[in-house]
Amino acid sequence: MLTLDATFEQTVQYLYSQLPMFQRDGASAFKKDLTHTLRLCEFLGHPEHQFKSIHVAGTNGKGSTSHYLAAILQQAGYKTGLYTSPHLKSFTERIKINGEEIHKQAVVDFVDRIKPVINEIKPSFFEITVAMCFDYFAKEQVDIAVIEVGMGGRLDSTNVILPEVSVITNISMDHQQWLGDTIEAIAREKAGIIKKNRPVVITEKQPETVAVFSEIASVANSVITFAGDNYEFKNNVVLKEGKEWLTIDTTSLPKYQFRNLLGVFSAIDILNERGYSISNEAITSGVHKVFDLTNLKGRWQKLAEKPLMYCDVGHNEAGIIYILDQINSLQFEKLHIVLGMVNDKDVSKILSLLPKNATYYFCQANIPRAMAAEALAEKGNQFGLAGIVIKNVNEAVDAARSNANLNDLIFIGGSNFVVAELDNL
Repeated sequence: MLTLDATFEQTVQYLYSQLPMFQRDGASAFKKDLTHTLRLCEFLGHPEHQFKSIHVAGTNGKGSTSHYLAAILQQAGYKTGLYTSPHLKSFTERIKINGEEIHKQAVVDFVDRIKPVINEIKPSFFEITVAMCFDYFAKEQVDIAVIEVGMGGRLDSTNVILPEVSVITNISMDHQQWLGDTIEAIAREKAGIIKKNRPVVITEKQPETVAVFSEIASVANSVITFAGDNYEFKNNVVLKEGKEWLTIDTTSLPKYQFRNLLGVFSAIDILNERGYSISNEAITSGVHKVFDLTNLKGRWQKLAEKPLMYCDVGHNEAGIIYILDQINSLQFEKLHIVLGMVNDKDVSKILSLLPKNATYYFCQANIPRAMAAEALAEKGNQFGLAGIVIKNVNEAVDAARSNANLNDLIFIGGSNFVVAELDNL
């Protein structure tokens, strides 16, 4: 008889092998409608309508925003579900309640229960995981769940919930082949999560997106809040409508999280207006303890000292700009960058942004979508990025640590999947 761990691994491998998975396979897993999600929800008795929720979309920052919201709600005493993707180490990271990952037995039981409908409609890996999260949160009777969009918004599998509030973070160029080739077009896809008569928070007031979000919110009779209009950071103090509101120790926060937190604060404000009870103490505690409460990984995560070593999953133009800003805020002698990327994106813009005075270690994650390390090195050389090719991610990190002095900085990134393969994450 198989152990639970063995049965769980067998179940997850079944999902990977039977179903197209966007993170691994790319375009073949992208569905252009919600038909399969709705069919799965019908089969399960519509669990998506059995719990309160917050819906979070955006290009950069939606994962961090989701984790911060979940941490704050937990500290306020709510039984809080959290759905995010992709996972970095274990499939169970995608579905959590109060920071605890879904039980392996629950994954096994769910897949066994829905195999008839899997065989009938052949849904994607993502559609199955979304249905699983809905079913789990409904069964466990969470008070509220934070649901992160996978990609886009309008046609994303998560877009069958009716949330208490929607949050849309930064909009930038990413997944253009699916979402559109302008900021405005991408914003319109993300704005698909705005629901009739339900409020929406826009984290960043970007000139190209204001009109799009305002128009769609108006049609939906959705009250729209631009977070920066109400909140701002001044060192360790958060100002609300120009007055001191909260004191938050920002020394350990990456600078790019300041933007995300403005959207978080606005969403919490709206929840309180809708009858929730979330104190300032719960907010500050949730922000300070987010890594412990939700097991957030890969967002400017410190891995070692002397030499300093950080990783980050940011992988598009805006994400890389945020990372470089963070790197430039640190004191170090030489910079070493362990870099891997995926092969279905134009990486030229990102490579053009990266510092030419760093030593590069070109690697590739162990997935079909990974760009070959040799090809990445060749493209990097065209932009003046010099270094060596070491395919294996951890071997590339070891080489960087061997070459670095104690006062140097090592950064690892370029792809979720590079960070996911780190041994010491």
